[in-house]
Amino acid sequence: MDYFLSYIDSRKNWLDGICITGGEPMIHDGLEDFLRLIKERHFLVKVDTNGSFPLRLKDLIRKKLVDYIAMDVKAPLEKYREITNSKVNPDIIRKSIGSIMKSGLDYEFRTTLVKSQLSKEDIIEIGKLIKDSQLYVLQKFVPSKTLNPKFLNETTYSNEEFEHLKDILKNYVTKCLIR
Repeated sequence: MDYFLSYIDSRKNWLDGICITGGEPMIHDGLEDFLRLIKERHFLVKVDTNGSFPLRLKDLIRKKLVDYIAMDVKAPLEKYREITNSKVNPDIIRKSIGSIMKSGLDYEFRTTLVKSQLSKEDIIEIGKLIKDSQLYVLQKFVPSKTLNPKFLNETTYSNEEFEHLKDILKNYVTKCLIR
């Protein structure tokens, strides 16, 4: 920890902020103290989350330890457990979305699109779930960046399909980008 803090201290003239990512950073009990140390150094803090710890997220927002939040929305709520292969309670995801949207902070929701897993209708359902959000990012799935070898043969949507989805999603969100 000391090495990291001295490293960022030495880069104050080049860095504006620090992105806390993971895995899921909310699982770490020391996250709040760590963010406090970063904020004491006057850096901006971005947190990447999957939304599975809405109470911790809300607490960090309330304590002004976060400046920007990026949340992965993996699927429509009714398909969440199937797509994530987990026992996550979809209501927890909905709570995180609500906390983020009400936070007053800049934020983005994003979904990585694996064509075999998420249909056009699924993506529209996600748009409805995050209706009126300030930014929704559609991310192209890259099969070389995967932990599960079965995804190495999966594909994403074509550029034309991404553009079509983006146009549809403008009916639900303030801004939609493709990354």
